[in-house]
Amino acid sequence: MPILPILTYPDPRLKRIAEPVTDFGPDLAALLGDLAETMAAGPGGVGIAAPQVDRCVRICLVDCSKSRRPCVNHGLLELINPEIVEWSGMEVGREGCMSLPDFTANVVRATEVVCQYQDREGNEQVAHAEGFEARALQHELDHLEGTLFIDRVVSKKRDVFPRKRYR
Repeated sequence: MPILPILTYPDPRLKRIAEPVTDFGPDLAALLGDLAETMAAGPGGVGIAAPQVDRCVRICLVDCSKSRRPCVNHGLLELINPEIVEWSGMEVGREGCMSLPDFTANVVRATEVVCQYQDREGNEQVAHAEGFEARALQHELDHLEGTLFIDRVVSKKRDVFPRKRYR
């Protein structure tokens, strides 16, 4: 499984709205594997969306189990055609993104979400997420709508910061 190149801001392909997945065959399984490999290769990455690797389909992965900040989580979630159907609470938190590798920013997100999605076989699933995992889910689902975390900051002057370098 190859590590796929990540599109970086301001690449206009990051602003496209992703298309629903209708084929749950071997090509989907291969893409899921490539996305997992690409996410694992990134520094501190807990999520990736297919549009970030120039695949304009409604797929994202979230895995907060290896996060530097421990949190309640589901482990690896492969989310196909995901949709947030409920949310509650609001909180400001710092976010980063492989598609904006030089910056982090303060972003307001819901503290709890319920996400409906399909698994790799096309079966309907539901995930209830809270805290950091809820934030990661919202961040990745934004990519499917052509939205980056930088689009959600209130003040680019006050809320955007140079990223600390990973070693």
